[in-house]
Amino acid sequence: MAQTPQHDLYRRWIDELWNGSPESVEHLVSDDFVGHWPDRDVHGPAELAELIAQTQAMFSGLRFVLEVGPVVEGDLVAGRWTGHGRTPDGEMTFFGNDILRVRDNRFVEYWTASSAGG
Repeated sequence: MAQTPQHDLYRRWIDELWNGSPESVEHLVSDDFVGHWPDRDVHGPAELAELIAQTQAMFSGLRFVLEVGPVVEGDLVAGRWTGHGRTPDGEMTFFGNDILRVRDNRFVEYWTASSAGG
């Protein structure tokens, strides 16, 4: 299957943003970005960067590994990832699925679901 700009954008979402620095968020999401988590919605790049920084602060050595995808269909991108990090209680592994909507080579909407693993 041919690689598209959406494939690269999702890899940057994982590598530059979640594994990197929340400051790169403005290059990846639109000003009107909305992220849907099970317990709340996140609006705009600044709020997303804050949430990512909070997540990264909960762990040492936090890394996300792309397991499946990205799968691209029209303006939607989907992927499955595994996260690994250390908390004061020890090593933690968790899993998640992402669906993102793209407009003008930036993400404009995001749905995520994750669960703790063993």
